[in-house]
Amino acid sequence: MAITINAKTSGAGGLETTADNTGNINIQSGGSTVMSVTSSGVAVTGSFSQNGAVYSTQPSFRNLIINGDMRIDQRNAGSAVTSATNVYLTDRWQLQISGTTNTPSFQQVTDAPTGFQYSLKATSNGSETIAANQAVTPRQRLEGFNVAHLLYGTANAKTITVSFWVKSSLTGTWNVSVSNDNFTRGYIKEYTVSSANTWEYKTVTIPGDTSGTWNINNTTGLILMFPVDTGTDLNGAANTWLAGNYRTTAGSNRLLGTSGATFYVTGVQLEVGTTATDFENLPYDVELARCQRYFQSFGGSNVAETVGQGTSFSTTNTYVLIHLLQTMRSVPSLGYSAVGDWRLHYPGVTGQEATVMAISTNDSNNTKVIVNTTTATNASMGGGKCIQLTADSTISARLTFSAEL
Repeated sequence: MAITINAKTSGAGGLETTADNTGNINIQSGGSTVMSVTSSGVAVTGSFSQNGAVYSTQPSFRNLIINGDMRIDQRNAGSAVTSATNVYLTDRWQLQISGTTNTPSFQQVTDAPTGFQYSLKATSNGSETIAANQAVTPRQRLEGFNVAHLLYGTANAKTITVSFWVKSSLTGTWNVSVSNDNFTRGYIKEYTVSSANTWEYKTVTIPGDTSGTWNINNTTGLILMFPVDTGTDLNGAANTWLAGNYRTTAGSNRLLGTSGATFYVTGVQLEVGTTATDFENLPYDVELARCQRYFQSFGGSNVAETVGQGTSFSTTNTYVLIHLLQTMRSVPSLGYSAVGDWRLHYPGVTGQEATVMAISTNDSNNTKVIVNTTTATNASMGGGKCIQLTADSTISARLTFSAEL
């Protein structure tokens, strides 16, 4: 027994029912199904609303991209980045660059489409044609654990859809591409910027790859790229899986070919299926925590901020314990603004400026780290003392921990 219940919107109005033997219950409005109850579950078309508030029917955490709206920028805090080496631009978004003469600048900016606060801006600082084996590619490496359900490299590989907002001073064809970790598999999609300096919404759909090796652990599982310039050896055909390192099509735009040219992107979403859904806005603290799996920064709250404490084992060395803010992808590497920005402090005794800092890998994991800190000799800080690691009178002091892919 099954039934369709339709709330009529024409004719005599009222409810009409139609019985069949499908085993399904369909609820319609004006002949259009808004809810179906089947043996597989309940399917809702549209959205739920209550007292004027609309609730999404889309699954949570469907966006496999982290920080797709570019709002988290722990490293640079909105400052421009101009680098000839691979660096991070905003959290999770890495610049892959090689061989350029006029290095472009990248920056988190507040120029964004309605519904967003920030975008990532690229600016060409000169005019050049880059050679083969050279590239300028903002990209995000997705952890294998987070894309394992895509089933890439198997007969059941799933189709994905990438959606984003883009603005550029250069109209015409641009590319978005995906690759596996070792760049032996790649897929290129073209999209068109129709109006210069105007925000435009784009979507591309990419079929799942049934070949190749795709990691499903805590290493790189998939790479999403927005190449703004490449050498000709990275050109390939669009709309087909390629066996090799390909990310652009011949004739697509090249940012570095025009001095002062700009490219902006934000609202990046990668999800399973053939249809793009609205961008998934996560609470700020949730998005920050996701970023902190890969990068964490300590310091900057006050000029004498304490970030950890430990025990001295000589007059020059101390093990400092720092509890990480989130479980990181792996045991992180240590970075700092300057080693002299930090001081070991023993209560009641004048502190001693750090001269060497390094992670003790045998004693650290992805939830806590032990920082082996060396200072000049201080007899008052001999073995067995409780020591604090504090900023040395500067708000600029930073300790960073990176477990990026």
